[in-house]
Amino acid sequence: MHENEYDRYELLVVGSANADLVIEVERRPAAGETVLGSDLAVHPGGKGGNQAVAAARLGARTALLARVGDDAHGRLLLESQRAAGVDTRGVLVGGAPTGVALITVDPSGDNSIVVSPGANGRLTPEDIRAAGPLFEAARVVSVQLEIPLDTVAEVAGAMSPGTRLVLNPSPPAPLPDSVLAVCDPLVVNEHEARSILGEAAGSTAQEWARALLTSGPRSVVVTLGAQGALVADSRTGAFVTVPSPEVEAVDTTGAGDAFTAALAWRLGQGEELTEAAAFAVRVGAAAVTRHGAQASFPTAEEVSGP
Repeated sequence: MHENEYDRYELLVVGSANADLVIEVERRPAAGETVLGSDLAVHPGGKGGNQAVAAARLGARTALLARVGDDAHGRLLLESQRAAGVDTRGVLVGGAPTGVALITVDPSGDNSIVVSPGANGRLTPEDIRAAGPLFEAARVVSVQLEIPLDTVAEVAGAMSPGTRLVLNPSPPAPLPDSVLAVCDPLVVNEHEARSILGEAAGSTAQEWARALLTSGPRSVVVTLGAQGALVADSRTGAFVTVPSPEVEAVDTTGAGDAFTAALAWRLGQGEELTEAAAFAVRVGAAAVTRHGAQASFPTAEEVSGP
């Protein structure tokens, strides 16, 4: 292990970093139509960037492996990561413009999003292989699917002995058996579970978890929004429901990323999966009580409890 280069990270996040460009509109334009909107708001985002900030804000020793452009949006994203306490030595710069999400929001809160992956699409398997010391220093690695699937497969193959892989298949896509077999856990919401399972999905979280376990993951966590989460572990055969505290939800943006980051951090601290999920549910619930993604993520003190 390269102890002279890297501290022992509780969490290494490998994934996307986007600039979210948000405009509020009275209604979305029809083809060929122009509408006026609010002032443009630019926020740091991307599922990888969100998870890294969420974990660091909780107090986790966190590193991010991602790619951004050599541009103003890339500098914004690096600054937001560093401000949260994330180690950004693994963030690569250049190769394409920074990824961007173009978001229009109507008065009801509904949004339409167009994503330009940009530099996220240039995070390659070679980049993963070159980051060996980061993987050697990580207790848990978290990855999503906003980067190329062959890069995700390389991440699964780069795991050091004793390192745990947490994967959120968002946006859903077919995953090779070699990736699924390393997931511990695979973290899905209802939409992702149904997308992966197709007609075999069933109608309950326990049915989804049981079917997903048969595809190879060592464990599965199904997030259920206000109902909390279901934890399923192939080693014990147990299915445990973890309830969520009742909160007044104002914005669910980024709540799933906050949940996954909190879960991965607690696993990196050596907690059992169900115990880690109970903490993660509280973090996700706190995140929905505030507007925005990264701006909504709580500190550990704000979600302290039994």
